Amino acid sequence: MISLGKLEKYPDIDLSLSGKKMIARVLSIAGSDSGGGAGIQADIKTITALGGFAATAITALTAQNTQGVSAIEAVSPDFVVAQIKAVRDDIGLDGIKIGMLHRTEVVEAVADYFDSLRGLPPLVLDPVMIAKGGAALLSDDAQSTIVDRLISRHTTLLTPNIPEAEALTGTKIENLEQMKAAGKLLQSMGPKAVLVKGGHLEGSDVTDVLVSEEGVRVFDHPRVNTRHTHGTGCTLSSAIATGLAQGLSMTDSVERGLRYVEIAIHEAPGFGNGHGPLHHGHTVGEF
Repeated sequence: MISLGKLEKYPDIDLSLSGKKMIARVLSIAGSDSGGGAGIQADIKTITALGGFAATAITALTAQNTQGVSAIEAVSPDFVVAQIKAVRDDIGLDGIKIGMLHRTEVVEAVADYFDSLRGLPPLVLDPVMIAKGGAALLSDDAQSTIVDRLISRHTTLLTPNIPEAEALTGTKIENLEQMKAAGKLLQSMGPKAVLVKGGHLEGSDVTDVLVSEEGVRVFDHPRVNTRHTHGTGCTLSSAIATGLAQGLSMTDSVERGLRYVEIAIHEAPGFGNGHGPLHHGHTVGEF
């Protein structure tokens, strides 16, 4: 229980927005994870932990835990767009993160809505295709639609892992040079920048490659040997989207996001018998 004494220390605090910098508003368009480790739930925690305001548009409901996805319930394309529009028209948007879109119809509906707008804030697209437990989270026909309608037109940063980058490029990725080549190939499809995540490659270190308008940047960090990595992709893309919404550069947003995820893995609570969740609240002080 939170002690009210903690709040009573600040009896004169001004909670109005007058004279204060607005908190960056980040919309997550993604699926719901009932286990709380990935998807919308991970996005809300991450955006909040990094000082943003999280809003959501849920694309699908999943029944899942640390051991896998047992069921998926689709959300109608019109309702997905209705959620996005409701948030944009009233609250406003400083950044967007897209995760699980699940079906071609949802991709088309979201892309149609984006096409109708004069402009979008920075948009980070995490091409969620397969869950940690192996369940398919994106239909085969939706993949090409995402490339044609979203990646090529509206994406600021694309954040594929190795299997996703291989699927999107049709190439094999087994080393750093192939990661760089895949990143450049993906960037040629339209996004301003691509972060190829190297966690699926073997080695004592994890190497991620950022290909942007400024060139190629390689990030190395020690591998954390743990099974508690559920939701790392969702968490990282949301962290980067929050940084971009807050006005950080692409490189700084990626660097902060990677560090945030690294600590969240180190401090994972150890829940579940499978791929456990991260500790998204490690930036939050104790009450």
